[in-house]
Amino acid sequence: MLKVKDLNVHYGKIHAIKGIDFEVNEGEIVTLIGANGAGKTTILQTISGLLKPSEGMISFEGENLNKIPAHQIPTLGIAHVPEGRRIFAEMTVYENLQMGAYIRKDKDQIQEDMEKIFLNFPRLKERIKQIAGTLSGGEQQMLAMGRALMTRPKLILLDEPSMGLAPLLVDEIFNMIQTVNDAGTTVLLVEQNANKALHIANRAYVLETGYIKLSGNARELLVNPEVQQAYLGG
Repeated sequence: MLKVKDLNVHYGKIHAIKGIDFEVNEGEIVTLIGANGAGKTTILQTISGLLKPSEGMISFEGENLNKIPAHQIPTLGIAHVPEGRRIFAEMTVYENLQMGAYIRKDKDQIQEDMEKIFLNFPRLKERIKQIAGTLSGGEQQMLAMGRALMTRPKLILLDEPSMGLAPLLVDEIFNMIQTVNDAGTTVLLVEQNANKALHIANRAYVLETGYIKLSGNARELLVNPEVQQAYLGG
């Protein structure tokens, strides 16, 4: 579904991503784990067109994303939930969800999809008229995910969805990621909580300063001594 080949990304003279290859197959949850500064967010921003690669190619369902402007990427079936959630803080929950459907023409289906969002995220329905900036951190994360799902994505990019959340809310968010995947959406997950990410993912790539250091089955990486030592406190 998503293929990244020999990807290089620079910030000025800084070589942030150094010739990496990876892929995401339809139906999977794939996670990118690594320390701060490893390049995880840069990769997601490059996939969604916010950054341009200096070398390499990203393809989605056979289409070269390098040539497609960022504002057109969602029309292909890719949604991005950025680090820090980036909801529209002065708009209501309902208005944020409507904004997620801005690219869609099937107006009759939009309300139906919103009801599905409310089934998965019942707290959003309770707060449908509330100003989004007044929601808790966990509720804002739910809203950011719901807004992305309103685009009807085939692939959702999640950047640090558990950041800054209390442990109980972290469990809830990861359960929701699993639910979204079970409903048919492929997931590429960037996450510093390596333990949670590896428990939910099918496959994983371990990044270190712009390189892929390790990759493989997520459950196998969970018991890898190197991963345990570096990321799991083992």
